[in-house]
This record gives sequence, structure tokens and C-alpha cells, in this order.
Amino acid sequence: MKTKIHFLLPALVAACLQGCMHTTPEWDRQFGSATRANLAVQVLDPAAAANRNPATGVDGRAAKGAHERYQRSFAQPESAPAPIFITTGGAR
Repeated sequence: MKTKIHFLLPALVAACLQGCMHTTPEWDRQFGSATRANLAVQVLDPAAAANRNPATGVDGRAAKGAHERYQRSFAQPESAPAPIFITTGGAR
């Protein structure tokens, strides 16, 4: 019985001390890295702000018309969809 205690006591102490191990420095070092990586992937051209050439492909009249149609689309609220009635087959 005494040999079991001498074997189990150090194992129990070692198991309890593992609960005191700090992992926050590892987590703190990586905090926000996923967010920074996702933001970096979304940038198409990081040097776009320094580009002084205007965008090509849409003339001014077409762009103005598209913008006006976009703005007018918010003038009238969307109508509510028709309600859906589901019957269970029971008749009165």
C-alpha cells in the first residue's frame, strides 16, 4: 500500500501542476493575426491610392445615369411579400 502512495503522489502532483501552466503568452503573440491576414487578402491593389490615373471603362454620362438609377431605387420602399398560408388539412 505504501508503494502505491509513493507512486501515485508524484503523479497526482504533476497532474495538478499542469493545470497551472500558462498558455496566454502564446495566444497573446498570435492575437489578431487571423484578422490581419483576412484584411490583407481583401486588398486588391495596395498601391491604388498612389495611382493618379483615372479609372477607365465607364464614361461620365453612363456613370451618372447608373448612379441616379441607384439613388431612385431607394425612393420607394419595397412592397411586403404576400403572406404564406400553410394548412394542415384539417377542416371545420
